Amino acid sequence: MTSSPTAPAASAPGRFIDLHILQSVPYANLNRDDTNSVKTVQYGDRERTRVSSQCWKRAVRRYFQRTIGQEALRTRRIGEAVEKLLVTEREWPQDLARRAGQHIATGSSIKADPPSDDDPAWSTNAMVYVPATAVGELADIAEAQREKLEGAKDMKKGGKSILPQQQIDAVLRSRNGVINLFGRMLAEIDEAGVDGAVQVAHALTTHSTDVEIDYFAAVDDITANWQDTTGSAHMGSAEFSAGVFYRYATIDLDDLLRNLGGDRAAARTLATGFAEAFVLSLPEAKKTATAPHTIPDLVHLSVRSDRPLSYAAAFEKPVSADRSGGYAQPSRHALSGYATAATRLLGERGVLTSGWASLEDKDLPGLGERMDSFDDLISTAVTTALGEGSAA
Repeated sequence: MTSSPTAPAASAPGRFIDLHILQSVPYANLNRDDTNSVKTVQYGDRERTRVSSQCWKRAVRRYFQRTIGQEALRTRRIGEAVEKLLVTEREWPQDLARRAGQHIATGSSIKADPPSDDDPAWSTNAMVYVPATAVGELADIAEAQREKLEGAKDMKKGGKSILPQQQIDAVLRSRNGVINLFGRMLAEIDEAGVDGAVQVAHALTTHSTDVEIDYFAAVDDITANWQDTTGSAHMGSAEFSAGVFYRYATIDLDDLLRNLGGDRAAARTLATGFAEAFVLSLPEAKKTATAPHTIPDLVHLSVRSDRPLSYAAAFEKPVSADRSGGYAQPSRHALSGYATAATRLLGERGVLTSGWASLEDKDLPGLGERMDSFDDLISTAVTTALGEGSAA
């Protein structure tokens, strides 16, 4: 398991890597509220379609985990996970594995809830966020205490686990690259909290949008074939919208290096992986009905030593479609214009490098050097930020 760093890490030359993205998303509902409606926000006195930072961050995290080959697990059902592993991989009897899972769930500093009609197994009151390997490590604790578990009773409300709390807490305190990057809130266990090294904004459209209602009907195949009656088997409606989104995130390399104990090679891997995931990920809600699998129209990366800088205010006044229709090109030029104005006000101080890659065929002043690919753009930014010389 990964232990917490004990010494402060040296700062990176470029503390912040700002990521600005414009992306056109067709008819879709990437993020729904509790009534299945499209999420929106009033900005500049106009309603915009919105995708919450939590929603897009989950898509980023899942992409990121596949890229770096590490996985983190967020769950209240850690005891059940241990139970399943003991049965399927270590051939424990089901009843003994269930008892072990109960004692794992109740054995840490986090309180646990007894089974209920909604939740048939013991579950922790707070979600734990651990490396996926933690399930096996907790199973190892159960293995070491198997004889005690065989002589123990099933857990009852108010009962006390026979498993060593300090060992369980140590596993729940462990972390990997995913947690070092995204952070973790776990107040119940001492020194388990991790400050996240990335900040992600809610995505919003650069222009005003209207939510559209899609009415649909499902046909009963037998009724259609037999033609003995009329009508559909099911009718319903769903909300969708479309638009060009402005997306923003920043990586705080000082925080990341602190979480990693100064390991710059790991910081490069994690920062590069996050940038790629943020550029290429897409929330998956309603994907089978909409398949909105676009790529960004524009990606602009800036490395700053002073403070992060969002360009969301470029779209406080919603952009208007150009004469031939479309919001993508006007959005790109609005972003370029705002970046130019911001640089004029702030000066060049704090900016180590900036660049962009885009579908745009015209120059976009204010965004730095044009690059041929997203990969080149990301590599240059990360290399400069960490002070590693020229990008390979």
